[in-house]
Amino acid sequence: MTTTSRQTMAAAAATVVISALAVVPAAPATAGNPKSCGPDASLLGFSDALDKTTFQGTQVAGLSALAPARGSRALALVDNIGTTPARIYDVDLARKAVRGVTFLTRADGTAYTGTDFDGEGLVVERSGRTVLASSEREPSIRRFGLADGREIASLPVPARFQVTPAGQAAVNQTFEALATTPDRRVLYAGMEGPLAGDGGGHRIIRYEKDKPISQYAYRTDPALGLVELVALGDDQLLALERGFTAGVGNTVRIYRVSATGAPDVTGVESLTTLTDPRAWLGKELLVDLVNCPPSGATAKQPQPNPLLDNVEGMALGERLPGGRRVLHLISDDNGSATQITRLYKLAVTIRPTATLRGRAILSATAYQPGPVSGTQLDPATVNGITPPFPGQPIPGFSAVIPADAGDRSGRHLLAMPDNGFGAKNNSADFLLRAYRIDPDYRTHKVDVRGFISFRDPDRKVPFPIVNANTKDRLLTGADFDIESLARDYRGDLWLGEEFGPYLVRTDRTGKVLQAPVPLPDGGKSPQSPDLAPGETATVPASRGFEAMAVSRDGKTLYPILEGARTDDPDQRRRIVYEFDVRANRYTGRTWTFRVDDPSLVVGDAAVLDGRQLLLIERDNAMGPQSAVKRLVVTDLDEAGAAGVLPRRTAVDLMRIADPSGVSTPARPNEYGVGPLFSFPLQSVESVLPLSGDKVLVANDNNFPGNDGRIPGRADDTELIVVDVPGLR
Repeated sequence: MTTTSRQTMAAAAATVVISALAVVPAAPATAGNPKSCGPDASLLGFSDALDKTTFQGTQVAGLSALAPARGSRALALVDNIGTTPARIYDVDLARKAVRGVTFLTRADGTAYTGTDFDGEGLVVERSGRTVLASSEREPSIRRFGLADGREIASLPVPARFQVTPAGQAAVNQTFEALATTPDRRVLYAGMEGPLAGDGGGHRIIRYEKDKPISQYAYRTDPALGLVELVALGDDQLLALERGFTAGVGNTVRIYRVSATGAPDVTGVESLTTLTDPRAWLGKELLVDLVNCPPSGATAKQPQPNPLLDNVEGMALGERLPGGRRVLHLISDDNGSATQITRLYKLAVTIRPTATLRGRAILSATAYQPGPVSGTQLDPATVNGITPPFPGQPIPGFSAVIPADAGDRSGRHLLAMPDNGFGAKNNSADFLLRAYRIDPDYRTHKVDVRGFISFRDPDRKVPFPIVNANTKDRLLTGADFDIESLARDYRGDLWLGEEFGPYLVRTDRTGKVLQAPVPLPDGGKSPQSPDLAPGETATVPASRGFEAMAVSRDGKTLYPILEGARTDDPDQRRRIVYEFDVRANRYTGRTWTFRVDDPSLVVGDAAVLDGRQLLLIERDNAMGPQSAVKRLVVTDLDEAGAAGVLPRRTAVDLMRIADPSGVSTPARPNEYGVGPLFSFPLQSVESVLPLSGDKVLVANDNNFPGNDGRIPGRADDTELIVVDVPGLR
């Protein structure tokens, strides 16, 4: 064929079936398998059937985009392979075969070739008779008819997106990604690289009715480019990031991306000026292809996993049992002998975004009956509050459990503050209590109905306490730093504590029933009453039992160290212990939960079902500096050989959809409310699974030191209810 020739996609009778390797089934992606794709992804198979093949005199190579068509068909767009015609292949994904080819031409019939059209993104429009294809060269987005491949129209592209010197885009770093929503009303065009002056930020243009209406800011992982998008609808996408390092190979990662509440950055001259994390699209890892089982794949050049190659195309396929979806990937071999055209088939779970269902606020200055407190604090005014305080403040909640066993409504709670003001030497006048509260999610208020006082009238505590010579021996924040709370099968309460760290057992009224139980391996904090002179503490200060879950039958506790031990070479490790309530002893069994970064802590834990745990993982920042506040699901029965637990992020607490306006109207200067709701409070320390897929989360406000919600104003205590689809 000449370069001006045009051919429609071949009919089924003319289909050329290429002799192929059978699709290789992947090993089951189990949590204990270190080569699994991820907790929400598994490899169904791959095929190299299309590699180094031809169809009707053309080289099947340079496949840079994949767009689903009807049934098992998909269209694959060729990029700038030399001077060959620009073209789209009709691929039967089930048979791993090319069915036909369409050559792309200008409106006057002259052909586009690899010299003037660098095809990178492709979508099929609603009619099925036209496509939109992006070219990196200018860049451009053009509409073509599939019947003859003739150009029909082109979409406007903002001037600054043109390749330098006409604009601010770098050569070969423009519209690599193109995606349209299922209803075909919204089109997204993603930049592979940044515009000049945008630093490491990438822009994604949102089109409606063929017009660019807004831009989003997206940040890829270091050294990776944005090469493909899949639009899921409701402002949710999948993003394919890819990179290459000579002598090492490719990196291929797929992220779930949320544009909920994301601002339009069209008028932002440089993305480097965006300091608020909410100004960027949120993303969460779905698949890192390096972790998939190789499944017999071979590579033609060095790769960290022989399964990897230059993946550039991605398309969502059919639905599978259990709510999963097929995800197809295709690699671009660039016409090179050292690269492969490879088709991948994965099964992924794409969970809907978490939604805010309720919010109740307890004022930071809701002082409760009791003696004046804060007398040992610096009398300086902090966030508008000056100590001492007229009574007992509620400095947030470090643990929340149902007020009545088995109640999963979230309306009647037993909520426990910690030791008050953060240290032994400033909390002797803070009384340890658990408050009975009723949050009202309609009025957004919290009713404090009373409290239980933790006390030691029977002198079970073996070391000196502040109120040692009183009848009730009320416990204070100078005696214990209580952080976690659980109710056992008898109705007794267990407190996870940080000064020891200890487990402290009380009856349902708060009376201590036995001597505090220390760590079984001799671990002690610098504040431990058991620390001998000259002895080295192995549990850092304030890194004891911040979190503790209890089994559904109330017979087993799972206390968890908030941070790593000082003598642990793995500073990402957080030890999960097992305590037998009936035997009143540790079982000797432990697990390892690994946080994403050594600086992160575990704020709380609760049992979901069986031996599934829901944990809070957080950083120590607040307000716009907050980066990590999330809920993570793990399963004690799915631990790896070394006892390392699997992990799946259930919800990013910095990115919760609020379509019903639960968090509005905003108070003056209030941060993190609106269509995108955030929980940017420093100490997110309470989690309680409710009925269905709902979860209650609350904060410790470190009274009066935190101001993550409204700058210069002491944080209130917030209780939120979040609907987390697929939580269990």
